[in-house]
Amino acid sequence: MLYDIIILGAGTAGISAYKEAIKYTQNILVINEGPWDTTCARVGCMPSKVLISSANRLYDAQHLDQVGIEAKIVADTSQIMQHIQQLRDRFSAATLKDVAKWPQEHKINGKAHFVNANTVEVNGQQYQAKSFILAVGSKPNINLEWQTHIGNKQLSSDQIFELEQLPKSIAVIGSGVISIELAQAFHRLGVTTTIFARSKKVGSLSSPYLQELAQNQLKKELNILFETLPDQVSLQDNQVKIDYTVNGKTESIYVDYLLNATGRTSLLSTLQLQNIHPEFQQIKSLPIHPDTKQLADYPIFVAGDAFSATPIQHEAAHEGRMAVHNCLNYPQISSIKTRPALGIMFSSPEMATAGSSHQHLTEQKIDFVTGQSSFERQGRAIVLGKNMGAIEVYIAKDSRQLLGAEFFVESAEHMVHLLNWMIDEGCTIDEILSKPFYHPTLEEGLRSAFKNAKIKLDQ
Repeated sequence: MLYDIIILGAGTAGISAYKEAIKYTQNILVINEGPWDTTCARVGCMPSKVLISSANRLYDAQHLDQVGIEAKIVADTSQIMQHIQQLRDRFSAATLKDVAKWPQEHKINGKAHFVNANTVEVNGQQYQAKSFILAVGSKPNINLEWQTHIGNKQLSSDQIFELEQLPKSIAVIGSGVISIELAQAFHRLGVTTTIFARSKKVGSLSSPYLQELAQNQLKKELNILFETLPDQVSLQDNQVKIDYTVNGKTESIYVDYLLNATGRTSLLSTLQLQNIHPEFQQIKSLPIHPDTKQLADYPIFVAGDAFSATPIQHEAAHEGRMAVHNCLNYPQISSIKTRPALGIMFSSPEMATAGSSHQHLTEQKIDFVTGQSSFERQGRAIVLGKNMGAIEVYIAKDSRQLLGAEFFVESAEHMVHLLNWMIDEGCTIDEILSKPFYHPTLEEGLRSAFKNAKIKLDQ
């Protein structure tokens, strides 16, 4: 039997691909190893946001003096992990229930690998297809050397939510999105938290101005050891001893767990792509088109975080759907990267990017002006006791169109959507400033940034 499409992987991208493909053909097959739900629901977006929500609620209660209230808070955090797991299971159950309704002949459990360009093997059986969607996802990085010394005391971002109780102390390796989100949440829930950062960069911001603001603001709250990584880890009295060097002097700390949050590695390596072509041995150098996500000139398309610089749920779902049309219309294919970038980091303040980042515009040598707005004196932010951070908007000098924006402010998750939609519509700064901005709102800070950019444009 020759399938129209075989989908490898049943995470966000794979499930979205199946739901789109079934509209056009019944001649499809999904092969998946492991749980038939998503990284987002099981170990990613959702459990982490439950943790962050609980942490921020407690933090706000402990800082009511920012809004003129004196209070003493006695907090019991012993149920936090159970709360996370209950909601995690609820979100995962919804996906599993949906997948359970798929026809059984459309699903195979097992680990697939390619035999040749149109054949995969799973559980000793071979299956052929006209086209393939590779949506196998990724796995968190683990330091194998550390693992030999401390065993299950090294946790990945997938494993951290399986703890029965919050630890008393934790060391977090990395200062990227996941690292800072989880470290700040643990800190706010009373866990003694130390962050080891390879560089001085924190989170997702590329703007030098906003990056410096973020570093300074987060340093006030968190114990971040910039440009410092562990020299050695060992297990002593059921605790992790971490030796590190600061200013030429060896220091040590003892923690309950070490959380390795240094990114994820693609699972494309499990597919034996070298059986398609010998040059496909090295995953990092695979000839995958950045826009169409096509593997060389084969009717094979990659979706989701199996090969992505932006492993984000809504992009994985979109790529999965769009890849279906490239499969069905092959060799006529089109870009599946059709939307402006949208990224949100749920730190406090939140970091976010809409459209082109400062770094991208600079590297592409695009002529633009930057409009800035500090939230330290922003009226609504002061009222909320959240007056910190700033916004930058990036405007093209020739067309006056909004190209992108970066945020380090309260409620960035909402405002970044507005600007993302404006970028998608091709709005100019003049059109944006003609819109109403209600008083007093955080969105008035957006208007201030656009006014600042307009002054520079009109000079």
